Amino acid sequence: MKTSKKYYLFYLFSVLVVLAASYYPLHMGFRVVSDMIKNGTVFSDNYPKYIIPYTPISIALIIGVILMPLLLRFTKKFALWVGSALSVGVFFVVEILFERLVVISTNFTETVKTPLESWQMFMCYIPPQKYETRTWTEVNVLMGEYSPAFKIHFYVISVVLILSFLNCFYGFAKMIRNENYNRKKALILQTVSSLVFLGLCILACFTAFFRGGEITVSALSAWLMSAFFVVFGITMGIYAGSFLLGKRKSISVLIPAVVSSVFTTVMYIGEMILLNNHLYRFGSGFFFDGLSSLILAPVDIVVILASGVICALILLLLNRKKQSESDLQSPVD
Repeated sequence: MKTSKKYYLFYLFSVLVVLAASYYPLHMGFRVVSDMIKNGTVFSDNYPKYIIPYTPISIALIIGVILMPLLLRFTKKFALWVGSALSVGVFFVVEILFERLVVISTNFTETVKTPLESWQMFMCYIPPQKYETRTWTEVNVLMGEYSPAFKIHFYVISVVLILSFLNCFYGFAKMIRNENYNRKKALILQTVSSLVFLGLCILACFTAFFRGGEITVSALSAWLMSAFFVVFGITMGIYAGSFLLGKRKSISVLIPAVVSSVFTTVMYIGEMILLNNHLYRFGSGFFFDGLSSLILAPVDIVVILASGVICALILLLLNRKKQSESDLQSPVD
């Protein structure tokens, strides 16, 4: 099969995959926009909980993938960066439009209308009286006036999903187009990590990782939250590492490991903001208690380091295989 035919078949496949995967988020967005046009508001009972950020993410990815051939043709080696910047820009435009223009109406005796951005915050809010068994009283989640800072982790997660999936689509398209398969294994790893992270995001949407209102969570919740943080960091570590293949270890392995740990730390910061300078605790005792003003517990530091170490091991193995393949392909003296 000719390269050009493979390339356009891959492009068609990419468009169909992203459209199919985006069906539900787009359907949710259409429902909300329809209600706004007809009623000027969306009743809380009809509001799809995760329209943001997943509908804007889907629209951003669709545009990024559809424009892929044009960007590869006219911006050449900068195609991924231009496509990523454009898609991230589209995400924030659509996200902010939804947040500012969509109004939620509660179905109580007295109807109260709330902008979507504030409604999203109140959906995360857990009042103390909601759980009679609650044992912690030192913080009320999201108490006080609305602050856009609480959305930092939503935005970071969204950007990571957009960047990592576009790296896969553009990477494979460029690989097929140029018949250069140097990044093949890195892109396969990026695809796997992106899909695993997306799966954890979807699981979190439906279960919130089984948190029950207590600041100290169950063992299952602790493991799932830790896995979420670690995979999140690794996804961005592999993203960075996919562009550094073949360089010396201090660059091809160390930099992605640092990126991985940094992004995991960013997720902890987002959770800290969401919980008014507190974090969910995975147990009791020194290993699980916060370290004074640092807030992070030893177990949280272990999670952050684990993200970097696992990413380093993956990139170390990947670069060794690449080096071995290069040695095999080099001429014998």
